[in-house]
This record gives sequence, C-alpha cells and structure tokens, in this order.
Amino acid sequence: MNKIQSKTFFRGKEETIYKAGEGITRQFFAYDNNIMTVRVFFEKGAVGALHTHPHTQSTYVISGIFDAIVDGQTVRVQAGDAYYAKPDILHGCICIEEGILLEIFSPIREDMYETIIKE
Repeated sequence: MNKIQSKTFFRGKEETIYKAGEGITRQFFAYDNNIMTVRVFFEKGAVGALHTHPHTQSTYVISGIFDAIVDGQTVRVQAGDAYYAKPDILHGCICIEEGILLEIFSPIREDMYETIIKE
C-alpha cells in the first residue's frame, strides 16, 4: 500500500458521512498507514454484525447504550465506557439506545480506506 496520510484538521460538521449498514453511518478522521479514527453513528436497534479483521481495535462510547460482543462475551456499555478487540477476534455490537462510537484501528483499515478514495 502506498503512503497514506489524512489532512491535519477535521471539522465534524463538514466531513462526509458514509452509509455503513442498516441504521449505521460513519465519518473518517485522522489516519495514516498506522492508524485510523472513525466516528460511527448508530440508530436504535442497528447491529454492527459480528466480524473479524487483522487490525487492533479500540472503541470508545461517546453516547448511547450498546451491547458489545467481543470473543463470545457480551457487556452492556454506555457513554464513557470503552472496549478493546485484539486482531482476528470475533466482535460486534447491538445498539440499545441511539448513539455514537469512536473506533480506532491499527494499522489503517484498507477496506474502509477504499470507501474514502472512491469519493
């Protein structure tokens, strides 16, 4: 992969919002080959399907309530909570109350980056 680097500053109200699934949208912020930050908006009842990827993921709950599923364990998380998914571990979430997650990946999620460059 070529060297990737995002712009330096982001204004949340001005950044593109991409559809990511039924009841789920996301914005990309601050990324390079080593890290990617994504803000993910969930409608009540939306499901972040169980999946795996070779990236480390840290997720912080900005708002709302979610049932986070990581490696077979389900924990209800809310604003101010966070969870970690190591590479290749099955994980996902169910939105109980409309909310926003901040997800940080290392290295960059190439599959998500493709969404940005197609615009």
